[in-house]
Amino acid sequence: MSLAALANVQGTARVIDGDTINIGGQSIRLHGIDAPESGQHCNARNGRVYTCGVASQKYLRSLVGSSVVCIGTTVDAYDRLIGICHSKGVELNRQMVLAGHAVAYKKYSNDYATDEIQASREQRGLWAGSFEMPWDFRAKRWNIAKTQVPISGCPIKGNINRKGEKIYHAPWSNSYSRTKINTTRSERWFCSEDEALAAGWRAPRS
Repeated sequence: MSLAALANVQGTARVIDGDTINIGGQSIRLHGIDAPESGQHCNARNGRVYTCGVASQKYLRSLVGSSVVCIGTTVDAYDRLIGICHSKGVELNRQMVLAGHAVAYKKYSNDYATDEIQASREQRGLWAGSFEMPWDFRAKRWNIAKTQVPISGCPIKGNINRKGEKIYHAPWSNSYSRTKINTTRSERWFCSEDEALAAGWRAPRS
């Protein structure tokens, strides 16, 4: 598919996580934001621990209507369109940050920095309690996992499910700890998501 064809994607969306959707087989990473991972836990205002990655995913799902329009002109290393998406008259990227279910990914863009300040000031979502920034959570999980696997530095689990689907699980995914690898069944370890994708494995679906 050409970049020009990717520039405007419209249709029914499946929510993958708090910052990624899929429309017609094309994955779209929401530009300028970063949401908690599916396996990430945070502290609520009352001190209760909750799965903030799951909460973020559910909130994004509540914003998605029967049709989503995404516009973008670049793809990332995982062949995902980096896009700004709208549904039901709402910009999904901005609303996720305003509601406190994602943060501004200032490493790549400052487009939603002021929205993050507003969410923090009003203690919305993540900001009502305490949490670890998603990129710090991923880095920490990666560093721990890569020292505890058979192939040092290669902690991604390439699992094959009962349907024969090849699915990879990164250290920050919700099912990582309970996923077992059996190399006699052609399951394997990967050193990066790029490597897993190139070998024909896919990320878990919601």
